[in-house]
Amino acid sequence: MLKTTLLFIAMFAATALFAQNENQPTNTAGKMLDSDKKLSIGGYGQLDYNQPLDNETYKNGVLDVHRMVLLFGYKFNERTSFVTEIEFEHVNEAYVEQAFLNYKINKWLNFRGGLMLIPMGITNEYHEPTTFNGVNRPMVDTKIIPTTWRELGAGFAGSFNEISLKYQAYVVNGFNGYNGTAQINGNDAFRKARQKGIKSYMSSPNFTTKVDYYGIRSLNIGGSLYAGKTQSTLYNGIPRSNAELVAKADSSVLKMTMVALDAKYSHHGLQLKGQFVYAALNNTETYNTFAKNANTNKGIGSVMTGYYIELGYNVFQPTKIAESELVPFIRFEKYNTQQKTDEVTIKNDLYDNTLIVTGLGWKITQGAVIKADVEFSKNKSSDTFAKTLNLGIGVWF
Repeated sequence: MLKTTLLFIAMFAATALFAQNENQPTNTAGKMLDSDKKLSIGGYGQLDYNQPLDNETYKNGVLDVHRMVLLFGYKFNERTSFVTEIEFEHVNEAYVEQAFLNYKINKWLNFRGGLMLIPMGITNEYHEPTTFNGVNRPMVDTKIIPTTWRELGAGFAGSFNEISLKYQAYVVNGFNGYNGTAQINGNDAFRKARQKGIKSYMSSPNFTTKVDYYGIRSLNIGGSLYAGKTQSTLYNGIPRSNAELVAKADSSVLKMTMVALDAKYSHHGLQLKGQFVYAALNNTETYNTFAKNANTNKGIGSVMTGYYIELGYNVFQPTKIAESELVPFIRFEKYNTQQKTDEVTIKNDLYDNTLIVTGLGWKITQGAVIKADVEFSKNKSSDTFAKTLNLGIGVWF
């Protein structure tokens, strides 16, 4: 899988090797930080219809106001800005998705502190519905990289436009690995372990960083790293000298390292995208046993991997229809939360998944899209693909 992804990234580089890129990529928060306005307001929203397709069984479709989001940016002066993102999910859930202070020290060095997106992969930072093909985000960016992944912390970010490099580096709280029950398992991977700034706790700090290169026209290449330990409430209040209690707390912790490589290329209507993520976990044997998951087919793997490659083409590009795009696409995706397992954990083929998603997106104008796709998904234990029809409307402003 790693060779496949590296080859895919190399193909991007070879396609556009001799042309200089004009701008670095940015998301809503980045646009607000770059704005000259005192107060900036933005938002995005996503409405979905998901209908399982089965010739033998009736299955109800699900209609959902998946998310509605408002963003606010306030510039105190030329150096100091604040950005926040308020999200409503499924009508009845409200979250603060971002809330951070940015202090511009110079052109290439900014201090940031608060609730921030973890800079990992493509979709976690660029998750607005008009920025990705398909109604649903890739499963690699849902399970292993649990988009939208945000935590509290502080660090530095900036760009070196002369050499077309953008970087981020933060110290943050880690995943909630154990708070009375284990929050990480083979089925959900890290998704349920996000703390999201909701009375987050920290038993040990974690480090995350990403570097993006945008010096080749229409191409962006990124590399991400996340390293540290999951958090555990069992450390709270125990004496450091009590070896038994410390050992019990240690049993509820995973040491983890996650790396990701990604590439995006868009030129003359052609759209290519690829991503590979690798997560290595230590102490899984003890953790799975402690969580009583080792012998229940729920244990987390000592290695998790995932990747996807995607091809799309804007058929309106040759006609140059103003502000409108019509993009048929196809995405092939694989992820496995038990790529490798420890000696006591039962390997479960349900966690080795393959997906093919193909469909169409019509950007009526920049910031408004109508989407339709069919998702074919199967795990290693199945001989046939389950099919789901997805329809969606997305906006971003």
